[in-house]
Amino acid sequence: MSASARPAALPATAFATLLLIALMFGANHVAARLAFDHGADVATAVMLRSGVTALVVGALVALQRVPLRLQARHRRALPAIGLLIGVQSLCLYSAVARLPVALALLAFNTFPLWTALWARLVYRHRAERRVLLAMPVLLLGLALALDVSGAASGLGLAAQWQRIGAGVGFALAAAAVFGLALVLTQHEAGDLDGRVRSAATMALVALMAAGGVALQGGAHWPQAAPGWWGLAALTLLYGTAFTIMFTVLPRLGVVGNSPILNVEPVFALVLAWSLLGQRVAPVQVGGALLVVATVVWLGLRRR
Repeated sequence: MSASARPAALPATAFATLLLIALMFGANHVAARLAFDHGADVATAVMLRSGVTALVVGALVALQRVPLRLQARHRRALPAIGLLIGVQSLCLYSAVARLPVALALLAFNTFPLWTALWARLVYRHRAERRVLLAMPVLLLGLALALDVSGAASGLGLAAQWQRIGAGVGFALAAAAVFGLALVLTQHEAGDLDGRVRSAATMALVALMAAGGVALQGGAHWPQAAPGWWGLAALTLLYGTAFTIMFTVLPRLGVVGNSPILNVEPVFALVLAWSLLGQRVAPVQVGGALLVVATVVWLGLRRR
């Protein structure tokens, strides 16, 4: 690779900001698990988190006087993207409620594979060679991290899948839906200002979650103080990280889906161990690092 072809070095401020965002997103999921363990439910958490974030980003759009010029394809795509992100949010939090937080996020981190699959199915784009090479490595790392055979836990195959099956299913469903949302966003709304797109998406997710809350007979709030702290923290952390990602990073010249953000499961692993007492075997840690390294390698590819 010639010197002119090498990507520019990431400024220290941008790098630190990306790490901070990844930390906040990881901490958001740890806080969510704390809320779920004390009586909050997934729909209530998604409704509160998304509603507050939509209000904050919407206020920034108004204060910064961002033009609200929506083309016809934007108006068609945004409801679909909002619906997909809503399903993804519900599925991912459902996985976090059932699995160790880091493992739920690792299963979700298979979304680059789903993105390649949806791009092929919907837009007839061939998967890049690097994605094809990454697939078996990513799946191997995930198998080790989830202890799919039950060897690390000592439970055996059947008992292990009885314990993790539902959580893994929700995490993979979140990854699949998020992959489709990314593909639609890139092709149908990629030229729309990220702040406008994000405010609209979060508002639609909040409305969708509110509908789920109404169908279940009302919100399920935490039953103890730690749950309230968790619910407040997940809302604050998610809203802050989301707002920084779409307002500060563009000014730093950093693409919003930078591969550095994929270290989120590593932060979640450490936080869940220290705050929730969630432990995983050394072989699972090795699998987790393999998944994260593979996803970062994919993200660093030249486009």
